[in-house]
Amino acid sequence: MTTSFALDPTLPHMCAALLAMVFLAGAWQKLRDMAALTMAIEQYRLLPATVAPAAAWSLLSMELAAGALMLPLATRALGAMLAAAVLLGVSAAVAINLLRGRRSIDCGCGVPQSGQQLSWGLVLRNALLGLAAAVVAATPSVRALVWLDGLTVIAGALALYGLYAAANQLMANQPRLLKLKG
Repeated sequence: MTTSFALDPTLPHMCAALLAMVFLAGAWQKLRDMAALTMAIEQYRLLPATVAPAAAWSLLSMELAAGALMLPLATRALGAMLAAAVLLGVSAAVAINLLRGRRSIDCGCGVPQSGQQLSWGLVLRNALLGLAAAVVAATPSVRALVWLDGLTVIAGALALYGLYAAANQLMANQPRLLKLKG
């Protein structure tokens, strides 16, 4: 007797909504200050400075596409794959700089000049978002959605986004808290 594992269809919808919010909000923040994003990419020292503006626009475009593709069911799997690729790329850039001992640079993750420095917490956060992308790409069960499922998806996605925002704020405040401790 074999047992199969099936996700409730609300979970992939919830994760897709979370990722759409994360990627679209992040892209919006980056679009508001492309100079800061370009400077953050330069600080990573993984690309020549002359390529940083094009890399910034490319990253922004991929984030916008990943977020937008998460919204319709027909393109959700493609959006999940693009989101996972973006998360893998930026996590690799963070990890390389952490291994180099370069922690005191702005991550460039969203809000310009947020003060959020590179940390393994960012890599963990991105891994959890990658897990959400994997859930989105998984085949949901065939159970039909009802109105209560819609409420569950909305409430769950907003709660997850709240946790995401709180974790980002805690990571941004960590260096300041350490300075206060002396």
